[in-house]
Amino acid sequence: MPGKGKHRRPKNSPLNRRFVAAGTGGAALALPLIGATAAEAAPNSAPAAAHSAATTAAASPAAAKKAGPATYSVVAGDSLSKIARDHGLSGGWKKLYEDNRKAVGDNPSLIRPGLKLTIGAKATPEKSTATRASTASDRADRSERTSAAPVKSATYTNDLDGWIRESLDIMAQHGIPGSYDGIYRNIMRESSGNPLAINNWDSNAAAGTPSKGLLQVIEPTFLAYHVPGTPMDAYDPVANITAACNYAADRYGSIDNVNGPY
Repeated sequence: MPGKGKHRRPKNSPLNRRFVAAGTGGAALALPLIGATAAEAAPNSAPAAAHSAATTAAASPAAAKKAGPATYSVVAGDSLSKIARDHGLSGGWKKLYEDNRKAVGDNPSLIRPGLKLTIGAKATPEKSTATRASTASDRADRSERTSAAPVKSATYTNDLDGWIRESLDIMAQHGIPGSYDGIYRNIMRESSGNPLAINNWDSNAAAGTPSKGLLQVIEPTFLAYHVPGTPMDAYDPVANITAACNYAADRYGSIDNVNGPY
């Protein structure tokens, strides 16, 4: 009969089986033999899962705050295509017009300074991480541009050079041809650069519609070729230049082709 408990292999717990002594001489190194069992790993994974759930819950309100449309105030020189491009709006100016048709009216080319437009009115709620990051960046950039309302003198000098350059930018947005030299040459011939110049002695003046401004435009022509986004004032330098160039493009192909009274 075997002795009571004699020579029996002692039962090792799972933790006791995890290490064995190995080495040379008197030195020993404890080496792991087996990994944690599923039961042992569960307590460690639980806090991680809880942390992940808490992080997701905390992020949800922040994501909710980011969603929502932004309001943009139209300034001189704006067009729907320019606004949509500057704000990276998916769908371009057509989407912007669709979302703001009630405010804009039936003519998408006619928007006045001060008009409030809603951008991103129908944004998709679910977005990828990369898209959300890009949208947040665009929104921050848009906020900077909106909070710092564009001032004409901050971008263009308030002189003939600045008026021509601002006019060229607006003309480019509306597909109106013309060059700096072509505009400058005609201005110097028509008004010598005086935005308040008026002709009170020719046939137009006799008919009650004297030529006005830098490019000597009569009121009916100014109204017919006025470029949206510029003041409704024939004496305004930029409004006068853009309307005259719009007229010249229609009649002569470009202000650059005008070399005398037109």
